[in-house]
Amino acid sequence: MTSPDSEMAAFGEAAPYLRKSEKERIEAQNKPFDAKSSVFVAHPKESFVKGTIQSRESGKVTVKTEGGEEELLCQAKWKPTCCLPSSQTYSGLFCVTVNPYKWLPVYNPEVVLAYRGKKRQEAPPHIFSISDNAYQFMLNGELLDIPSNDIAACNSGKIFLFFADYLCIYGVMFTSFTSAEEIKRGNSSMISYSVKKWNTDVLNNAVSSSFLMLKKEIVDLEMFTDRQNNIHRHEINSDTYLNSLFQLQSAIDILGFTADEKTAIYKLTGAVMHYGNLKFKQKQREEQAEPDGTEVADKAAYLMGLNSADLLKAMCCPRVKVGNEFVTKGQTVEQVHNAVGALAKAVYERMFLWMVVRINQQLDTKQPRQYFIGVLDIAGFEIFDFNSFEQLCINFTNEKLQQFFNHHMFVLEQEEYKKEGIEWTFIDFGMDLAACIELIEKPMGIFSILEEECMFPKATDTSFKNKLYDQHLGKSSNFQKPKPVKGKAEAHFSVIHYAGIVDYNITGWLEKNKDPLNETVIGLYQKSSLKTLALLFAN
Repeated sequence: MTSPDSEMAAFGEAAPYLRKSEKERIEAQNKPFDAKSSVFVAHPKESFVKGTIQSRESGKVTVKTEGGEEELLCQAKWKPTCCLPSSQTYSGLFCVTVNPYKWLPVYNPEVVLAYRGKKRQEAPPHIFSISDNAYQFMLNGELLDIPSNDIAACNSGKIFLFFADYLCIYGVMFTSFTSAEEIKRGNSSMISYSVKKWNTDVLNNAVSSSFLMLKKEIVDLEMFTDRQNNIHRHEINSDTYLNSLFQLQSAIDILGFTADEKTAIYKLTGAVMHYGNLKFKQKQREEQAEPDGTEVADKAAYLMGLNSADLLKAMCCPRVKVGNEFVTKGQTVEQVHNAVGALAKAVYERMFLWMVVRINQQLDTKQPRQYFIGVLDIAGFEIFDFNSFEQLCINFTNEKLQQFFNHHMFVLEQEEYKKEGIEWTFIDFGMDLAACIELIEKPMGIFSILEEECMFPKATDTSFKNKLYDQHLGKSSNFQKPKPVKGKAEAHFSVIHYAGIVDYNITGWLEKNKDPLNETVIGLYQKSSLKTLALLFAN
């Protein structure tokens, strides 16, 4: 049901972004539009401009833009147009949101109030409508936030929480420490989390659970220019992200963290960033690593309440237990870099999980609970030119989630028809993802073989690949040997996922799966003058 223009006044400045005026809608409906010839064309200044296909020949098209220019383009340079009245629409029970890549005034308190108590058909499509309806009906189950990519996931989850009794302080803190800024993607989840919010007439209780998915990218220097944690950006670009930093400061205070704990959070985040800049070199005529300068280590050690010399010595020459004695073990440059990365990831992960526990304690009221609204934020499938261990973990998680969704939507729903006596012919939609899931998680699946190889000291990436081929090539329908493609990164095996075929490179998987921690450095952490760091590694 379309809202009259007079009713849209309640949405304030958000109104034109939620629904065009009646006059504009009529004009758009009457405007000639040919879906076969209307396209968007890449533009050096405007990103994309509208155009019309004039001719096609030998895989190339001649397009005339709205500015009157004609261009000869290959197929990859243009995309079909998609005319949407707003960035949000409904598809059945789902609210589909297109990321506009800029902040629109459609999530402010005025819009929250405008959606309160309205049925879905009484207002323009919006995620706030989903939130309010969930609250009104208090569905005893999970509301699935299933975006096509992880940008939409963390944005939608945060906006949902904003509407849900203004749990935006929770969303602000989670987004700062769980999302990342990328060149091609504005906001990307590094951590999957779910939130359950129990209600009576007012906020009763909220609890979250989470797991860190992309620990590698916390300290990966090659990816740091592309993907930066939001909290890192707050600290690096304090002028650009000053408003976000103020929001984070306020959220930390409201959620009950002490001044010392807040300082520790910032110090440890800064130290993790410095870990990514630590440099080591090989000693002359030896394989032993040594520090290549101490300036960065001095900064990291100061922030962590450690002695810089002790920290560098522990990194380069850790003490290991052999029998009943401790001996000093030499480390190559590569081994030190791997150990530093593992330490940084461990600090960040433990700090984040500690924050989750603290937030849950703050929000827990111990009151009785029966029904809840669940919000799940998870990264979407990832298919890049170069896909590694992290992408397999993310895509496996999505396979499980998609299987859950398909089973409930297509299988259990039809079984419900049968129970209710509805005449219905059972339809197999061909969406059973068990084969892919079993390939990855079953005994002698990809994860199982990886775990097995990690137990053998002499195992290599090659021996891991050979075992995968022996076990699955030609035997598992979802496992393939990729064909070499000129100009693309080497791929060692392919998996047919729900979202498509993904080529994986297995270089370094054994080391990533082990993620060993330098126990000598851990001992320093446990004695740190920074109480929060000592607490994180107490056990």
